[in-house]
Amino acid sequence: MSKQQPRWTQTWMGGVRSAGIDLGYPGERLGFPPEGSGSVTGWGRRLGAILVDWLLCTWAIAGGVLGAQGQATGWVGLAVFAVENLLLVGTVGMTLGMRLFGLRVAMLDGGRPPLVPVLVRTFLLCLAVPALIWDRDRRGLHDRASNTVVVRL
Repeated sequence: MSKQQPRWTQTWMGGVRSAGIDLGYPGERLGFPPEGSGSVTGWGRRLGAILVDWLLCTWAIAGGVLGAQGQATGWVGLAVFAVENLLLVGTVGMTLGMRLFGLRVAMLDGGRPPLVPVLVRTFLLCLAVPALIWDRDRRGLHDRASNTVVVRL
C-alpha cells in the first residue's frame, strides 16, 4: 500500500483517525482535561458501572427485596433502575455503580445536573438505544439531549 492515501476500507472500518485526521482527545472540544479527574471517561468504566447498577436493581432489589419473579423482574428492575438514577444522579451526581467505578455525571460546565436534565437522561437511558449511539466525545444521545457528560472523579 502506498503512503499517499489510505484505502477506502481503512477509513471506513477504522474511522477518520486511520485516515490521519486528528480529532483531539475525547472531551477536548467541550473543555475537559485529557486525563485524570474531570476527564471524559472510557467505555469500560461506564459499562462496569451500568452492569453493577442493573444487577443491583434487578437481582437484589426487584428480585430479592420486592419479590418480583419471572418476566416481572425485568420491568420492576427497570423501574427501580429509573428511580435509582433519578434520585442519586439528581442529588449526588452519580449512581452506586458510578461511585464504585469512580465516575459522575456532570453538566457541560462541570457542575451537577439539575432535575430536568436528569429526567431526560434517565428516560432515554431506560430506552437503551440512545445510550448505544454516541459521538467522538463519548457522549450517548441521552447525554447529548440532557447536556451532560460522564467524567472521572
